Amino acid sequence: MKKTFITLSLLACAAAGFAQTPGGTPPAVSPMPMKPEMTEIWEPEVGVVTPGKNAGDPPSDAIVLFNGKDLSQWVSAKDGGPAPWKIVNNDYLEVVPKSGDIKTKMKFGDCQLHLEFSAPDVVEGVSQGRGNSGVFFQDRYELQILDSYQNRTYRNGQAGSIYKDHAPLVNPMRGPLEWNVYDVVYTAPRFKADGRIDAPARITVFLNGVLVQNNATINGLTLYIGLHHYPEAHGDDVIHLQDHNNKTQFRNIWVRKL
Repeated sequence: MKKTFITLSLLACAAAGFAQTPGGTPPAVSPMPMKPEMTEIWEPEVGVVTPGKNAGDPPSDAIVLFNGKDLSQWVSAKDGGPAPWKIVNNDYLEVVPKSGDIKTKMKFGDCQLHLEFSAPDVVEGVSQGRGNSGVFFQDRYELQILDSYQNRTYRNGQAGSIYKDHAPLVNPMRGPLEWNVYDVVYTAPRFKADGRIDAPARITVFLNGVLVQNNATINGLTLYIGLHHYPEAHGDDVIHLQDHNNKTQFRNIWVRKL
């Protein structure tokens, strides 16, 4: 069948009646006979991304931040030197307690992040002292990482929480010797020309395939003490992983810029 391409000007003309009625409802009398192709948009064609072969594998447009082989995408958050955490069995990354946080060399704004984590092999500690870490978007806003399997703590500080901001909707954590999976869609904050917040950051989080944050509004800079807020305007910034003195483990970390 021959395809009919409709110009945007014709489409705009046909839609003019909708724009002039409250709520976008169709006018009582159409300005012209409507045809199916009047609401078809052909250009530009949607780009193709090849998905990963298996669930959790990076798609073709992803930036791989850690694949078990090296830490070339990361540096020490303390001094910008080599990332001080260790790679185990060419498979996963383990925090070296008290060595300091690590951060990406690249900066990001809106993004999709995939990250897998596990509690230390030896289960010890309680509440915030068990398998604690965190992933910070734009070096400021923390998605909590914690061994929250049968481990009670304050609800806005457990795994899946936006730390001390939003508790997760549910707790779908696996046991401490299993791997957990975060899939995140993050929208960076927007600021006015004078530096005031215009639109706060938002985040949607799946933990082990279960929705735990549903387009939640991030209320500002993550703080341990005090109310979260946006003290100053900023642009793209690093993704930051926290050393909280626990041997938390990570693998298969990739990101897509949105």
